[in-house]
Amino acid sequence: MLPAYTVEVGTEPLVRPARNSVGGWPFLDQAQDWPECFCGERMALFFQFDIPWDLEPFGGDHLLVFHCRAHNDASDPQLADGRLVPKYWDAPQPPYPAPFWRVLIQSRAALPHPEAEPSLCALPLDLRPFVDTPDGEDIGAQTFKVGGTPSWAQYPEYYRCACGADLVYVCQVPEGMDFAVHPGRPEQPYSVRADTYLLFLGNEVYLLACPARCDPAAIWPVNQHRRVSSTQAACSSATWL
Repeated sequence: MLPAYTVEVGTEPLVRPARNSVGGWPFLDQAQDWPECFCGERMALFFQFDIPWDLEPFGGDHLLVFHCRAHNDASDPQLADGRLVPKYWDAPQPPYPAPFWRVLIQSRAALPHPEAEPSLCALPLDLRPFVDTPDGEDIGAQTFKVGGTPSWAQYPEYYRCACGADLVYVCQVPEGMDFAVHPGRPEQPYSVRADTYLLFLGNEVYLLACPARCDPAAIWPVNQHRRVSSTQAACSSATWL
């Protein structure tokens, strides 16, 4: 059985940097700038945490998930010759000229950024081991987790990196999970409320990463949904898988 950890969001606001957090101060490799969207807006840090050591091949590395506030849509894989296109983390994401998210797995993220994420409320994350027992269809628990077995909402999706390595599942964010924002911050298009942001329209998100570590951003965010909500249906530009 694969090791797995639930990712639990705390309620006490953070007042200092923490490596496991929603929002907060991103721990980035020294050469890594805070990611910006193609629109010029700095992406929001949704969450970050240290991947537990027993979760190979990325145990001990630091995962960070950024997403543009102004662009809220679903991901759409671009393929060539049976693989994701070269530098798919920077490749056009029709109808946009580039992705509106950045997911990073970094091994030297030792120090926090001097600035905190300004929009999302900084909250602690607690990773707790649990038994993720797949059902008869090899479907794991539908929860915020790292490791274990993905709870595919539709059908399993697997991709090959442009470098030739098969991407491996790392983390899952459940459908409809929202992230609290500070009062007065700009609203996110197609979000459920003015005081929350969503990842990829609130789809269930499965992060698949390149085990060859060809680039810290070589991660593909698979999006799936169990139903079409009124919020999702309102977004005519979304690309459903």
